Amino acid sequence: MPINIWFNRWFSTVAHYMEMIRHNPDQQEFVIYGTHPNPDTVYFNYCDVSGTEPDIEGEEYLQFCIDFCIQNQIHVFVPRKENVLISQHLDKFEEIGVKVLVCPDGDLMAIVDDKAAMYRSLENQANEGNFIVAIPSYRIVNNAKEFQAAYEALSKNNTKLCIKPVIGEGASGFRIIDNKADTIPFIFSTASSQKISYDTAIKILQTQEHFPDLMVLEYLDGYEYSIDCLAEADGTLLTAIPRKKGNGRIREIEYNKELIEIAEKMAAQYKIPYVFNIQVRYKDGIPKLLEINPRMSGGLHISCLSDINFPYYAIKLLLGDQLETLHPKFDVKATHIEQPVILSSSKDSVVLV
Repeated sequence: MPINIWFNRWFSTVAHYMEMIRHNPDQQEFVIYGTHPNPDTVYFNYCDVSGTEPDIEGEEYLQFCIDFCIQNQIHVFVPRKENVLISQHLDKFEEIGVKVLVCPDGDLMAIVDDKAAMYRSLENQANEGNFIVAIPSYRIVNNAKEFQAAYEALSKNNTKLCIKPVIGEGASGFRIIDNKADTIPFIFSTASSQKISYDTAIKILQTQEHFPDLMVLEYLDGYEYSIDCLAEADGTLLTAIPRKKGNGRIREIEYNKELIEIAEKMAAQYKIPYVFNIQVRYKDGIPKLLEINPRMSGGLHISCLSDINFPYYAIKLLLGDQLETLHPKFDVKATHIEQPVILSSSKDSVVLV
């Protein structure tokens, strides 16, 4: 029997995951649904049924998801938007027979979604003798005075700093504090940049008495790795694939024992099921945590070059199936090229407002 599977408001690389699920080794048939507020969303071309969804949030969006699942007889829901809220209301989906690819521990989801809360949790574990992974030196601020104090405390010994929102995805809001960013040579020699001077940052932050929590932390200048992880429903880790971000678009799948051990410790403590991602970056030879994503990562399709079909296997585990022993392939260097995609409106569409 075909399985109706729905992806809501994902990023464009979900198109790769849709294809890996569709062309699975078990020849299980899927009908793939995709929605997004943008009618020109590229992954619509990879869906059997696609359409726009309302640009709403919170409880209203939760109800939209429930209604969509009922109206379209969805069997498996793979949420990105509002995944924390959805994880806190899984009972509503269980009542209508929908399996949701999300960590069922709503409290844990809230912690992982909040970088400061996740750092504090790891600090508490280390204080109890359970060291999992190093974290950067950091402060949490929500006003200009706190930002100034954090900058002065953390920038001693000429430590380069950066800022990023406590809650957010990817590089949104990330800035490297670099006082050269206000100079004419910088403007003339640099294209788009994530750098901002301290003076500009403090000037902007002073425009509000308070702002959402912001992390001020040491900038990690070494290689960055994403560790894509596959786990059973109880959180038992099945495999972890370290993916090194090289120059430009170069990516390398490495057997890095140190990073795999971090994934094992993280899985043992937090027991995130199905599929998740750990991002670390090195400084002075030490890998330090950037963040954890309790979902499929944006670059997961590169990790699938290890011969591990993460998206499909995660769905199998969600549905209660067992996997045979996995044998990932390491030492793979890869890149990607841009490819034009014709946006077509000829397919069936579902619009629910």
